[in-house]
Amino acid sequence: MLNRIEHGAPTDGPGLVIVHGLYGSGRNWGVIAKRLSDKRHVVAVDQRNHGASPWFDTQSYEDMAADLAEVIQDTGAPCDVLGHSMGGKAAMVLALSRPDLVNSLIVADIAPVAYEHTQMQYIEAMKAVDLSRVERRSDAAEQLRETVDNPALVPFFLQAIDVTEKRWLLNLDTLAREMPKILSFPEISGAYDGRTLFLSGAESDYVGHAHRDRIKALFPAAQFAKIPGAGHWLHAEKPREFEAAVRVWLDG
Repeated sequence: MLNRIEHGAPTDGPGLVIVHGLYGSGRNWGVIAKRLSDKRHVVAVDQRNHGASPWFDTQSYEDMAADLAEVIQDTGAPCDVLGHSMGGKAAMVLALSRPDLVNSLIVADIAPVAYEHTQMQYIEAMKAVDLSRVERRSDAAEQLRETVDNPALVPFFLQAIDVTEKRWLLNLDTLAREMPKILSFPEISGAYDGRTLFLSGAESDYVGHAHRDRIKALFPAAQFAKIPGAGHWLHAEKPREFEAAVRVWLDG
């Protein structure tokens, strides 16, 4: 089963499961998860091939959704589910395939479509780090800054390195091989009729008007909101605004 970080205690209401995106972990969501746990039980998972969760040879959305189903059945169904980017796609597939497990859905800055951009350059950047020369995170940071085009992503990648063991907490080989699946979205019939919020960064182009028809076909009750001044990493760029939007939705 996936590694999970739990915050707060179970209540009479649904718990909240938080699903991180590519190269992330449950730890990335620690502050937001802890703050949201004042009213509900919050579980932040490490997805397969990330963090402290088991490594597998696949990273398909069907597999990721099955992983989440296992966690929710163990935690207590149904749960509210919040997923960002790759985690948002996994959460959507879970809702479409196992609607009985999902009380409501929050999809953070991603649509149920295939994307053309690639994330391979970041795998190559992480693989290029000479771990034998890493005694502290700053050593890895120095190497990553030479190859990562966005300096703001370097601290994020550093959270995925185990300095003591000199290894990445990411199954980079599987993630590289499965990148076409990660960028795509599976063909799924049916729809999820539950409450669904597509929460996006106003400066991001990941969820556009061109995606609305596809979203509404799969999620007829979908509502849309944007966080001003935020890009794709909206929860990291505007954490208080993100938390407030999620809290209003969950309490609604």
